[in-house]
Amino acid sequence: MLFKKQGFPEEGELVMCTVTNVQYHSVFVELDEYDKAGMIHISEVSPGRIRNIRDFVKEGKKVVCLVLRVNEEKGHIDLSLRRVNEGQKRAKVDEIKKEQMAEKIIEQVAKKMNKDVKDLYKEISEKILTEYDSLYVCFEEVATSKCMLEKFGLESKLAKDLEEAVKQRVKEVEVKIEGKLKLISYEPDGIGIIKEALKKAKDIGKDKFVVKYLGGGVYSVEVIAKDFKEAEKILKNTTEESLRFIKDKKGEGEFIRLEA
Repeated sequence: MLFKKQGFPEEGELVMCTVTNVQYHSVFVELDEYDKAGMIHISEVSPGRIRNIRDFVKEGKKVVCLVLRVNEEKGHIDLSLRRVNEGQKRAKVDEIKKEQMAEKIIEQVAKKMNKDVKDLYKEISEKILTEYDSLYVCFEEVATSKCMLEKFGLESKLAKDLEEAVKQRVKEVEVKIEGKLKLISYEPDGIGIIKEALKKAKDIGKDKFVVKYLGGGVYSVEVIAKDFKEAEKILKNTTEESLRFIKDKKGEGEFIRLEA
């Protein structure tokens, strides 16, 4: 990746890493976004007893890790692999893939303009990243004409060529995540209470939240959004609100996440 963050990651941050060395009790990695090295202790590789650490990781493998501790003075970064759930992993991988697509677009423009890719990337990113968290987020707005690149002070031809390339490559994409929501009420107006619990979830998720009755008090829940990060947030907020409401009304509830 051309994109590199400055300094050290924050504790609690999710980072994409490349495994560089696997030892008996630890795994050493490079943090792809920071140009820093980190370490995963065997206890943080996977829950339960590990007989052979290489059953879980090997050199060259890409892994999403959670930053546990950072010691800037010593340059130590302690990471966890086991504390990253599937939803977090998927969201991080999706984020990295999008940023790589943004880099490919700049590479395409550099080739067309006969410019060095790294120099052009630096020129563009230094201006855009003062306002956006990532190039891809900016490019999404460019693709829908919500943002014009000339406002960043880019040379007119560069801005025009880049906008054309962005609109060719960046298309509106939707992702879907699913689960099952079980709601039970023992009150005389139990059906009404359950309907209200689902309505509260629907009010939060709006048209991105779809619920269908499966039978036996079980409902299928589906969230459709532009990326996994947004979808996970909507799923969490909607299901938690339903469960909170049903339990406040002395009912029972459970949410089961369906992994793809």
